[in-house]
Amino acid sequence: MTDVFTREKRSQVMASIRSTGNRDTELKLMAILRIHGITGWRRRQRLPGKPDFVFRRERLAVFVDGCFWHGCPEHGRNPGSNRGYWSAKLRGNRRRDLKVVLLLRDSGWQALRFWEHELSCADRVASRLRKALKMSLRRLHATRKAG
Repeated sequence: MTDVFTREKRSQVMASIRSTGNRDTELKLMAILRIHGITGWRRRQRLPGKPDFVFRRERLAVFVDGCFWHGCPEHGRNPGSNRGYWSAKLRGNRRRDLKVVLLLRDSGWQALRFWEHELSCADRVASRLRKALKMSLRRLHATRKAG
C-alpha cells in the first residue's frame, strides 16, 4: 500500500508523535499503579533512556515499550513501504533499549520493561512490579551490609 502523504508531510506527521504521555502506554501504567496502590514513583527523571517511571529509593527504572516502536515479537510489524528504513529504525530502537538497560545496571539501577500489550492484564503488571521493587530493596540492603 502506498503512503497517502508526501514524504514531507509524512515526516511532519511522524515528528509530531510525542514520546511521553502516550495514552496506550505511560498513562495506562500510571492508572494501574494508582489502582493497585503502588506509590513512590516519579516521572520525567533524568536517567539514561528516559524511563517512564522511576522508583528512586529502590533504584528501579520502569519503561513501557510500544509494540510497534520497540519491535514486540508478538505484535510488532514492519510497514510495507520503505522497508529498509523501518527495518533499520526498529532494529536501532531495540539496540538502544538494550544499551540503556546495561548502562543503568552499570550505574547500580535495575530496569523493568513492559510491552504495551502487557498492560491489558493489570494484576500481572502490578505483581511483576511489586516483585521487582522487593528484589531491588533486597539488593540495596545486601550491598550496604557488604560495604
